[in-house]
Amino acid sequence: MKLNNEVNRKEFLKLSGVAALLGFGGPLAFKIYASGEFDAAESNSKVRYGMAVDTRKCKEGCTDCASACHLKHNVPDHKSKKNEIKWIWKEPAKHLFQDRDYNIEAEFSADMPFLTLCNHCKNPSCVRVCPTQATWKRKDDGIVMMDYHRCIGCRFCMAACPYGSRSFNYAEPRKGIAKLNPDFPTRTRGVVEKCNFCEEIIGTGKNPYCVQSCKEGALTFGNLNDPDSEIRKLLKNNPSIKRKAGLGTEPSVFYLV
Repeated sequence: MKLNNEVNRKEFLKLSGVAALLGFGGPLAFKIYASGEFDAAESNSKVRYGMAVDTRKCKEGCTDCASACHLKHNVPDHKSKKNEIKWIWKEPAKHLFQDRDYNIEAEFSADMPFLTLCNHCKNPSCVRVCPTQATWKRKDDGIVMMDYHRCIGCRFCMAACPYGSRSFNYAEPRKGIAKLNPDFPTRTRGVVEKCNFCEEIIGTGKNPYCVQSCKEGALTFGNLNDPDSEIRKLLKNNPSIKRKAGLGTEPSVFYLV
């Protein structure tokens, strides 16, 4: 089914029902949000930050966003898959959207690389399981944060996160930093880390580093609770999807399709 700005909802629901009968999952297993479907009343806060990733603009092979993010946040590169630390990266669609059938829905292929990061969920499972409150959700803007000093390395948050958005420092992180940014703290071995939506700069009105570095304009950051924000206008005019929306975590990262 080819999606455009005028999503045929009846066709989609019909197709989802067929998929359920064929054993591809229930009609709510993979939800496509029609243009304008986003509910503004998802939070009592005036601000809830989110990200829109335009899959039609994201250039295959480009890693400018990840390079900028990792440089600014002293994310180590140990040249080893075992000790890999990731804040923002790309994965094939089939790894990110496992609750869909690519033979039936064809707006993008299973091997198409999609950008992924922490989803800064409205109902973050990672926060609920952390025994030391090292990870918590800010009440004023919905960003899910990490306190590296409180983290005891139990990795409960990693087990609870359904998106694989957290990394554990098995190796000494400072040894993997080629160019140190003195304006952002380094971490220690034995703690978890992840994307923080660049909370250290967005309070000054700046966009996250990944957004600033994207030459294709594929990333849009903003207040999901403001109907006049750029991100809300994009969601109003474009169908979008979220990762594992059926789990009830309410991700704040949308993929425009």
